[in-house]
Amino acid sequence: MAFGVKREELLQWKRNVKEGRISFLTHYWLDDRFPGCDTVTKVGCSDIEKLSHWGKQYGLQKEWIHHDPYHPHFDLFGQRQYEILKQEKQWEQIQRFSLLDK
Repeated sequence: MAFGVKREELLQWKRNVKEGRISFLTHYWLDDRFPGCDTVTKVGCSDIEKLSHWGKQYGLQKEWIHHDPYHPHFDLFGQRQYEILKQEKQWEQIQRFSLLDK
């Protein structure tokens, strides 16, 4: 279940991904498979090679890409999520979802 994201933000993320740009979308999320994680950041790009190359710099494996037919993406959780968002200067998402406090 996803919540805490505005419709326009989601639509902009989808447009950016479709246009081959690396794009970030963080939202609140609950999944029993990931106890203790209440947010996820989806880092998407329709250019799989570009997305794979981007992820490699952060130790993300190409095999971890969720191959959604329209919006391929990595899912970031926990400390890795925070560290990558910080390095990518995604301050608004870090602050908005209180990722500094986790």
